Amino acid sequence: MRGYFGIGCEGISKAHNLGAMMRTANAFGASFVFTVNAAHDARKINKTDTSRTIKNLPYYEWDALADMRLPQGCALVGIELTEDSIDLPSFKHPNNCAYILGPEMGSLSPQMQARCAHIVKIPTKFCINVSLAAALTLYDRTLSCGGYPPRPVRPGGPDLAAVSDWNVPNLSKK
Repeated sequence: MRGYFGIGCEGISKAHNLGAMMRTANAFGASFVFTVNAAHDARKINKTDTSRTIKNLPYYEWDALADMRLPQGCALVGIELTEDSIDLPSFKHPNNCAYILGPEMGSLSPQMQARCAHIVKIPTKFCINVSLAAALTLYDRTLSCGGYPPRPVRPGGPDLAAVSDWNVPNLSKK
């Protein structure tokens, strides 16, 4: 998989949700994690982030949107349930991007949405937990950008004779 990605949350207040999001980001091979306008107890992150992401990835804490600095050429992708959002299953992920999710009991601010190059929604009936939304977004990125073959027509897995032709990234740690 080419490119890089980061993932963060605006206005997150629960350390366990941030810890779960950070652990998921680390597991999926994120390049960095971040928060904007967060209000959580940083000492409690490791209760759910058992991979200790902060020791393995850059972690940026920006106090306000005006402070946020992403790498040049990094597209900001908002994950938000709005009427004009792109459904995640039909979204083409940018090679280089940062995903931003809203707080637990709210939405991405209008200012954050305005800064996003794309707004994407997970096609659910209502909003889901922020750490679960992060996991689904990164899983979709892995499926769509990871070099996996198309799914077979019949139930079951693909023809294993073609496995050597796959271009799947190795995310496992040695």
